[in-house]
Amino acid sequence: MSAARDPEPIDAAPSTLRWLAAWGVHAYTASGAVVAFLALAAIGDQRFADVFRWLSVAFAIDCTDGALARAVGVKRVLPYYDGSRLDDIVDYLTYVVVPVVMLYEAGFFPAGRAECVAAAPLMASAYGFCRSDAKTEDHYFRGFPSYWNVVALYAYALRISPEVTAAWIVALSILVFAPLKFLYPSRAPRFRRSSIALGAMWGAVMTYAVWTLPATPALLLWASLAYPAYYCGMSFWLQATGRA
Repeated sequence: MSAARDPEPIDAAPSTLRWLAAWGVHAYTASGAVVAFLALAAIGDQRFADVFRWLSVAFAIDCTDGALARAVGVKRVLPYYDGSRLDDIVDYLTYVVVPVVMLYEAGFFPAGRAECVAAAPLMASAYGFCRSDAKTEDHYFRGFPSYWNVVALYAYALRISPEVTAAWIVALSILVFAPLKFLYPSRAPRFRRSSIALGAMWGAVMTYAVWTLPATPALLLWASLAYPAYYCGMSFWLQATGRA
């Protein structure tokens, strides 16, 4: 068992500027909840392409708030405020609730069973987000990491049938509970550079796809599935060979 890490030192009297910067980082994280609201409003107006544009904004916030928090040292300045819990709340809204509501309202779940299908990722991810070991000590995600925004985007952009969409949703919901490790690309102990490089290229393609919906070329979208295939394949291979 590894030795426990010493807690970060606390700034007893941080400067006003640093105190404001720390709260600014938390406000930046919390703004993701506002983005989730705007995405839900777009669903209500049946502006489904705009939903994914708002989710791309939420994703950008999620990708950058951690670096800002570390740069400011928010845990040292505001030790009584749990930024990780705030981040999880916002992530549950943007990665789970909004995509599931969008798929439900847009008719991507089979009629008569739509509520049951929607319940699967909502319940599974509620469990997953509350696991204290959801991120392993060797920097992997434990179980499917609730990328429902990606699932919803492909279902919508490729016009996947309700039956096939439901099958994927249920299968991935089960994988939330599976004792499998999935890559955490930015902190992966193996193949980090290739994972980040391929992920960056995929991200650029998907950004273009999101902002050109609903006219995004289907061939581009099908080709972009190479990265999710790499992500899952590499995750399974590392665990099957004992490297994870």
